[in-house]
Amino acid sequence: MRPGLKGLVLSGGKGTRLRPITHTAAKQLIPVANKPILFFVLENIAAAGIEEVGIVIAPETGHAIQAAIGDGSLFGLRVTWIPQAYPGGLAHCVKIARPFLGDSPFVMYLGDNLIGTPITQFADEFRAGGADATILLKAVDNPSAFGVATVDDAGRVLKLVEKPKDPASNLALVGVYFFSPAIHGAIDQIVPSARGELEITDAIQQLLNDHARVKSHIIAEWWLDTGKKDDLLAANTTVLDSWCRTDVRGSVDAKSSVQGRVQIGRDTVVANCRIRGPVMIGERCNLRNSFVGPFTSVGNDTEIADSIIQHAVLLEGCRLQGINRLEDSLLGRNVTMSSRGSQGLYRMSLGDDSDVEV
Repeated sequence: MRPGLKGLVLSGGKGTRLRPITHTAAKQLIPVANKPILFFVLENIAAAGIEEVGIVIAPETGHAIQAAIGDGSLFGLRVTWIPQAYPGGLAHCVKIARPFLGDSPFVMYLGDNLIGTPITQFADEFRAGGADATILLKAVDNPSAFGVATVDDAGRVLKLVEKPKDPASNLALVGVYFFSPAIHGAIDQIVPSARGELEITDAIQQLLNDHARVKSHIIAEWWLDTGKKDDLLAANTTVLDSWCRTDVRGSVDAKSSVQGRVQIGRDTVVANCRIRGPVMIGERCNLRNSFVGPFTSVGNDTEIADSIIQHAVLLEGCRLQGINRLEDSLLGRNVTMSSRGSQGLYRMSLGDDSDVEV
């Protein structure tokens, strides 16, 4: 049995693909089903019996992430903060985390990835020994967009290639990796890639070159990269579809209709509305004369009046008035949308504190 497994969570990066919302927010703190993405990650790690976690943060968003996570006790974790001065690649994150990791085996988990399976079974197998690395894989339709693995029938990894033009398989690397301390020596042997970063795929390939044993597991459940708006909306849809359960704690008047799996938070008032789940509505919201359709998450302290919305993510404090139809949209904190009588269909991506009249 190996010594205690540590966690390394990568929460740096600027989130450029999610702008404008990440101009003022860390991408890992954007909520899916009204819970920050990073919270799902930390809960999965804690459920696997891991207690010590290092979180890599960037100068631009580190303070916000530290404020949200605190000392980690909310999740039953002890957190060590690891600043990364510049985006040097995933293997660079491991390199700067070495003082925290020491000689412990660890799981590295990307802080903006969601998977629909607990990592407990993989952690337990890795703790038992027998491999220097274990990677999680998922069959995808577009493997050229990812790191791709070739494996044998026993799940042993034969080769890794980052974003190949002609992929040898359709198995993409999910953002969860288990490593023994041997990974540090492998990272010491690699050089930056063409984009100037230390690639974790190169480091794992170096392990293979050194005849280390690298194993894999192909996950059957969903895996979601939340790097872009449409990805985040897809993640919201998947999480609501998988995990949303009916739980009405607010006030719903007799003129309203609630169908399907709908969660309504405390002190929320729903008047003369139709809500069709799966839908998640936060606390202290006020909804009147509106329709909220499937796959919508509404953050705390939001007001929706005389509007129609579906397949959308609204962060806390939004104000919608007279919006005839809002779909496929991501609204940041404290966004105001109002109408001068327009009857159009709107698909929006708005940063915090935006004020839009249509």
